[in-house]
Amino acid sequence: MSTVKEQLLEKINNKTARVAILGLGYVGLPLAVVFAEAGFKVTGVEPDPRKVQTILNHQSHIKDVPAETIDRLTSNGKLTATTEFSVLQEMDAISICVPTPLRKTGDPDLSFIIDATDKLAQYIHPGMVIVLESTTYPGTTRELLLPRLSQNDNLHAGENFFLAFSPERVDPGRKDWTTHNTPKVVGGITQTCTEVASSWYKQALQTVVPVSSAEVAEMAKLLENTFRMVNIGMVNEMAIMCDRLGIDVWEVIDAAATKPFGFMKFTPGPGLGGHCIPIDPLYLSWKLRALNYTARFIELASEINTNMPRYVVGKVQDALNQQSKPLKGSQVLVLGAAYKPDIDDLRESPALDVMGLLHQKGAIVSYHDPYVPHLQHEGLDYSSVLDLNQAILSSDCVVIVTNHQCYDYDAILQNARLIVDTRHAIGNKGRHNSKVVSI
Repeated sequence: MSTVKEQLLEKINNKTARVAILGLGYVGLPLAVVFAEAGFKVTGVEPDPRKVQTILNHQSHIKDVPAETIDRLTSNGKLTATTEFSVLQEMDAISICVPTPLRKTGDPDLSFIIDATDKLAQYIHPGMVIVLESTTYPGTTRELLLPRLSQNDNLHAGENFFLAFSPERVDPGRKDWTTHNTPKVVGGITQTCTEVASSWYKQALQTVVPVSSAEVAEMAKLLENTFRMVNIGMVNEMAIMCDRLGIDVWEVIDAAATKPFGFMKFTPGPGLGGHCIPIDPLYLSWKLRALNYTARFIELASEINTNMPRYVVGKVQDALNQQSKPLKGSQVLVLGAAYKPDIDDLRESPALDVMGLLHQKGAIVSYHDPYVPHLQHEGLDYSSVLDLNQAILSSDCVVIVTNHQCYDYDAILQNARLIVDTRHAIGNKGRHNSKVVSI
């Protein structure tokens, strides 16, 4: 008689395993699509009824997932969505893709993981594989999920249900590296858990990288993003130092980048954005504080990066001062609200802090972003200006925060009275132009 593991693996291999994705955001919806494209029947479980209805209407609420793909998969019965967690009792394979933000105190907010896990625990059954994808601190899968999912004395991880962690590696807007072809790290509570979870993911993803434990997989994700956070913090501080020394930091970076070994190019900017880099490393520093250890690199880099929006506003104030204008009462146009070029993702975008600080100092703030028609932040309510050229002509200062490719930077350079370029979008044309200030 076959074991629970063998029965589940058979379902996985012949793609009769019923798949559920908890959370249909930037991570969950692309993952649901990948499994559906591979031939599994996938149900997205999402508490937001608007997202569910969008899927049921054969539409997409994520820019990276075309509506045509959703229409095809929903029409052929491979993808559906619901707000009802009770469907989990019929599922064989579950991936948890819920948000993991920080609280205002800087502590991890695991409430979404806890809520999803507690609801899943009501319907867990033998022969189920569960993978957490939400970024978190090392130990979460074993310390938080495992006890909640093992409350039934008949359930034993690695024997009749299988629990693992696999960090998401989604970079919105990318076309070269997607959910399908980005290598996927998988680490289980036991070796058998790793084997079963890896077998499931291999059915839909191009490359799966098994590791020895859930903790290794959790830590790998934090290393990836801490690496980026620390190096961005370093180059942001380099920009501040070069400014004090009267040196063009962008020329310095270009010169250093000619070295073919031992150097990786990072660029300064107005601050960190997106869900991962500003947040994930702080999960690690929080965990280490509980062990009486200070993650000094992380906390220093976070301090530098967090203060970059204030540094940008200082540059705007100084640049206006050179033209005998106060910041208070000046018309300031912010170009780009999304946290990176050519996407509509506002999560942790430094543009929000730049706009908020400008408003606090009395500037008359407007913004333009073709991907973000409307935004709200800390009580402020903005709509993207309709006539970009007129807004540029009437502004005392244009602040380039997000370097969308659709912008005509030559026209911006010609028509703007003053430009603070936080992304080197104007390039070398602004290097010796008196109305361009770079960081």
